Amino acid sequence: MPVPSPGPSSRSSSGPSSGETVAQGQPSGRLSGWLGRPRRLLAAIALACVGLLAFGLYLQHGVGLEPCPMCIVQRYAMVAVALAAAIGALLGGRGPVVVGSSLGLIFAGFGAFTAARQSWLQWYPPEVASCGRDFYGMIESFPLQRAIPMIFRGSGDCSAVDWTFLGGTIANWSFLWFVGFGVVFIGLLLGSLARRAPAGR
Repeated sequence: MPVPSPGPSSRSSSGPSSGETVAQGQPSGRLSGWLGRPRRLLAAIALACVGLLAFGLYLQHGVGLEPCPMCIVQRYAMVAVALAAAIGALLGGRGPVVVGSSLGLIFAGFGAFTAARQSWLQWYPPEVASCGRDFYGMIESFPLQRAIPMIFRGSGDCSAVDWTFLGGTIANWSFLWFVGFGVVFIGLLLGSLARRAPAGR
């Protein structure tokens, strides 16, 4: 006796469900695809930091803008973020990526805090110019200032607005960059935890 073949209704009912599954998986697939390349993302962050530092040097030595102590602190944070990201990108593997992302998140948070503090001073300048020299002046006197004075030396006023782009000051843009780096670091950490969870089960 011949076996009856499935009718059009049964084929049509199974087709759309698989198509819907693929369609629903596309957004998460793109996100997991980006997070699945942590070394590329970390390398991109390191290169972005180098580019931002180079632009800061151009503004200082090419345009003649004198960096303030808070600007110097943000340079320290930017260098630290670049080093953390570069270590994770060069070594690879889950461990270095997690360590590099964790350190990068800490340094990016510190840089964002400093940039936000400077932005506040620029929006609401105090009667007496102050950069919190008890703390920021101490960091400015770090030995690296003597070793690489071209990068880590400054004496400008932290509340002064000497340069803007699209309405944002250097401190405003620095804050946005640090926050962006922090978001990427958080995504990399969450992606590493998500990949570890199935293995633990």
